[in-house]
Amino acid sequence: MPTTQPQAIDAYLQHIATIRSQIEALQRHADDHFGHDPEHIHWGHVGDLTRIENGLREVLVLLDGSNA
Repeated sequence: MPTTQPQAIDAYLQHIATIRSQIEALQRHADDHFGHDPEHIHWGHVGDLTRIENGLREVLVLLDGSNA
């Protein structure tokens, strides 16, 4: 059984902490309509969210192979 190098596990755990922080920030942005007034949404905003959605889908495919 391979052993984990201390530097690798430290880096791994740091990445997990960073990802958790990013997920929390994403949730805050979503809760705030990504800083946009819902009464003034335009197609540019839709395009921005489409890019975000596609990026998140890529992450999920990488993690579990689903089409999320």
